[in-house]
Parts: sequence; C-alpha cells; structure tokens
Amino acid sequence: MAGQFAGKVALVTGGASGIGRATALAFAREGANVVVADVSAEGGEDTVRQIKAAGGDAVFVRADVSNSADVQNMVKVTVDTFGRLDYAFNNAGIEGALAPTADYPEDVWHRVLGINLSGVFLCMKYEIPEMVKRGGGAIVNNASILGLVGFANAPAYTAAKHGVVGLTKVAAMEYAQRGIRINAVCPGFIETPMVMERGVAAGKNREVYEQIAALSAMKRMGKPEEIAAAVMWLCSDAASYVTGTALTVDGAYTAQ
Repeated sequence: MAGQFAGKVALVTGGASGIGRATALAFAREGANVVVADVSAEGGEDTVRQIKAAGGDAVFVRADVSNSADVQNMVKVTVDTFGRLDYAFNNAGIEGALAPTADYPEDVWHRVLGINLSGVFLCMKYEIPEMVKRGGGAIVNNASILGLVGFANAPAYTAAKHGVVGLTKVAAMEYAQRGIRINAVCPGFIETPMVMERGVAAGKNREVYEQIAALSAMKRMGKPEEIAAAVMWLCSDAASYVTGTALTVDGAYTAQ
C-alpha cells in the first residue's frame, strides 16, 4: 500500500479494539506493515483481518505488556517478521477500579500500575534498542488527560498516566540525538470499550454519556480515529522537531 509510511513497520499494543485498533488501521492505510499486540487473540486477529481485507499486511502477537518475556517476544516477532521496527504506539492499558484512594484495592493498584506504567517502560526498554540499530524511529505512548490533571476515584489510573508523561519526557531527552522521537498522546473521553462499556460505562446510560460529553468545551466525546490521527502526525516527518511532548486531544477538557 502506498502512503507516508510505505516500507516501514509499526507496532501497536492494545490493538484489539478502540484506539489501538483505529491506530493499527491508520498505520496500514499509510502503507506500514503492522504488528498488532494484545492479550485478546480474538480482537487482535480481527484487527489483522481488517487490515488485510483493506490490502495491508499485519500479524498478531499475544502479549501482556506487564510481562517482560512477552514484551521481548513481541519485539522479536516484529523484527523476525518484517525485518525492522520504525514506529511504536504503546497503547495497551486498563481502567482499573473506581474508588477513593483510602478504599482502593491494593491488588488492583498493582495491576493498573503494572500494565499502564510498567508496561510502557518495558515496551520502550525493548523497542528503543531496535530503533537505535537502524538509526532512528518514533514512539508514541498513550497517556491520558488524567496524566495531566486529577480525577477523583481513579487514583491508580491517574498516577500511572502521570508516570507515562514523565517517563516519555525522560526517554525523549535520552534518545533525542539517536534519531528517536518519543512523545505521548493524552486523549480525553473517547468512545472506546473502556469508556463506553467498562469504567464509567457511558454507553449503558444515556444520562452518564451526556454528563461526560458535557465536560469538554466541544460538548462531545472523541472518536478513536481522532486519536489515531494524532499518533500518525506524531510519527510523521511533519513532527520532525517534536519530541518529549504530551499532545492533548480532549476537546478542550483540560483548557477550562
């Protein structure tokens, strides 16, 4: 497929649904070969099928990003299959529980931090060396508006996403002269399974949906494709001087 990423290879974690799927499809439309990683084989394989049906090339690899061996294998499969790694969207994450800090379950805290923060660290730990070998690349980590502001009853998610923003800045500084640009994207409330079906479950209650939509200045939720477009830009040559930033895509939620 022709496109700005023709001949390149992109790795997308959490690619079985939502923002991850939309981004995997966007990479493929721009010509990249795509590795879709997720714990859900069914959803991941479906994303691959959609890419191939549209004329692209992709493979699925099962990976729990909180597991170092899984992450190492994920990167190995990428290089073994397509010969290189040019772009990575470290997107996999979970919402965790909704509870005040003093009541938050310790096991859920560790799981959320393990996937949402340690998972991003592990992905970069094994992605970066492959990019260094080839003289450069671009990484986008999926943070959140909750990486920039607080949100009551979401202590683990908020802490993890603040950590992702900080980790992104550190890594960007470390590898800026090695040809690797590293940024974060900070989505607002997006119509994904995490928001619509789990977490606040806005898709199950119209009143909740409207309350959440009203939080942004645009008075609507975002679409997964709108986050994917931001990731495409951050990976593109148009963002050649952009690194270490946390790009907010939130309909002005955090501007108010």
